[in-house]
Amino acid sequence: MNKHSSAASNAPAITHHAWARMSGRGLNSRTIDTVLSYGRVIHVRGAAIHVIGRKEVEKLARSGVDVGSCEGVQVVCTPDGSAILTVYRNSDFRGLKPRGGRRWH
Repeated sequence: MNKHSSAASNAPAITHHAWARMSGRGLNSRTIDTVLSYGRVIHVRGAAIHVIGRKEVEKLARSGVDVGSCEGVQVVCTPDGSAILTVYRNSDFRGLKPRGGRRWH
């Protein structure tokens, strides 16, 4: 799989597909970095999905961190977090619940 380097040496690589989705959806690398740094991680369906939702925006605002522009952004990574597979904006997190009755964090 061809991967682009990311800015930080410990940051995940960004696949060609993810770069294309970022460009087409108007999401820049600063937004992706913010989601990876401050978002919660949901492990579901063989991926690690980093998300910033309303709860994260409210909690971080109380700490003086403004991530409001990142609300609804979801960054789908490989299970080990080594690569970003795709990115999108979707405020409906119901699809992120694991199937089979397991609970998520």
